[in-house]
Amino acid sequence: MTLEQDSRYLQSSTRFSVGFAQTPQEVLETQQLRYRIFAGELGATINGGEPDVDRDSYDEWCHHLLVRDLESGRVIACTRLLTDDQARCAGGFYSAGEFDLRMLDALPGRVLEVGRTCVDADYRNGAVIALLWSGLAEFVMRECFDYLFGCASIGLQDGAANAHALLQKIRARHMAPPWQRVRPHIALPAVDARPDGEVRMPPLLKAYFSLGGKACGEPYWDRDFHCADVFVLVNVSDLHGRYVRHFLRQGRVDGSTRVRPAVTAARPN
Repeated sequence: MTLEQDSRYLQSSTRFSVGFAQTPQEVLETQQLRYRIFAGELGATINGGEPDVDRDSYDEWCHHLLVRDLESGRVIACTRLLTDDQARCAGGFYSAGEFDLRMLDALPGRVLEVGRTCVDADYRNGAVIALLWSGLAEFVMRECFDYLFGCASIGLQDGAANAHALLQKIRARHMAPPWQRVRPHIALPAVDARPDGEVRMPPLLKAYFSLGGKACGEPYWDRDFHCADVFVLVNVSDLHGRYVRHFLRQGRVDGSTRVRPAVTAARPN
């Protein structure tokens, strides 16, 4: 991967920094974090590549946004962003492997795919998640994207009872109009079971919906990652202003910022 620095910057607090990976080593750190969470915590089957690394062919075309703990030096949260321009070079969006995405062709303006989002278990609090989203929000506004989309996962560890209960709530409150629907290549099977205890919305789904995002149909059954993937679309022009201001404020809380420049991903020479 060739990384080309430019003069634009993201912010950080005194404890954490947020910005794009600058070197192949930093990209590797995000891939190692992804592996620890997806394979180690969630039991996902990750094939190919070197041990303890979650890497696929899309990584070389993506911007890798990360949050680092400045005290320990650890990468503690990350997501990868695939722009419409880079998706054409990569042969399409990652989500096309799970959904029929012809709906996207009818959307006016630029689109951005958000994927592989994860946060270290020791840092799953509002501050770190908000800082990661502040970097995403700034990138979206700065690069003038009109829509962002991604797959938010619901775990199936209980046999999908919790997932189906959540999907009922999503259908009632957060569905996109019919012309913005996608079709999963593998549908989630029905189950005859009720969840044990209270049903909680996964943090990523909750964040998408708080931004005004809409679920675009039934979920994809990801058998490798043992989850149901909900395809969510966010119209940037409809973003809830108070949430945008909240995310963009993160990292400016003390006026003492450690900045990290954005980068451009490109195919290796």
